[in-house]
Amino acid sequence: MGLSVAIVALNEEANIGRTLESVRWADEIVLVDSGSTDRTPEIAQQYGARVVVEPWRGHVAQKNYALELCTQTWVLALDADEEVSPSLAKEIRSAIEDPNAQNGYWIPRKNLFLGRWIRFGGFYPDPKLRLFRRGEGYSTGHDPHDRYELKTGRAVGRLKNPLVHYAYPTLSYYLEHMNSYSSLGAKLAVANGHRRFSLVNIVARPILTFVYNYFLRLGFLDGREGLLLHLYHSVYVSWKYSKAWELGKQDHRHS
Repeated sequence: MGLSVAIVALNEEANIGRTLESVRWADEIVLVDSGSTDRTPEIAQQYGARVVVEPWRGHVAQKNYALELCTQTWVLALDADEEVSPSLAKEIRSAIEDPNAQNGYWIPRKNLFLGRWIRFGGFYPDPKLRLFRRGEGYSTGHDPHDRYELKTGRAVGRLKNPLVHYAYPTLSYYLEHMNSYSSLGAKLAVANGHRRFSLVNIVARPILTFVYNYFLRLGFLDGREGLLLHLYHSVYVSWKYSKAWELGKQDHRHS
């Protein structure tokens, strides 16, 4: 059974070579680039990827477009900063060659923050539906928190070996993304009615988020990296609702 790898990317030259090296055994690699100004397309072509340039449609739509371009029986959907280990590659090949294969498979994911595998606080095993028959899987959800689902809703299998996600190599990178993600989250919060200034959302909710993930879900066992991750994640929650209030003010001013 043939396997396509579907990736969307923008300015990922620091990551894309590692990702593509880990799946060069696949029958097809499709990379949808939304206008990189670095060497991402060039590196992808060196690995034999089919590079398609497409203006950014949003996380969900862009990933669905990448799936539409795949031609093999099976699809493995990856982020540009993820890596497939040799043991996971072997497990994937075994799964898709099984005559009794499921229509899709959950894959656990190891998330790295400042180079450390974050094992607690809800960050592992972090299962993701990433391997599925072509035409069965699709991207859904709200930007930037998209996810894959199966169209038929049929039972899926589970693989044991994890993807490796080089999520946030530096604090600057993390804070930059949290700023962007909190802006998207704020728009969704406003759409859900959270547009007023709320001490519960802006102060209490971030504190409770930190206490829950850092203490109750044992995030403190991930050392200094775990402390920083959960601290800044709680700040992200405050940012999101603060920006939602700001957007609400702007809407009221223009109404």
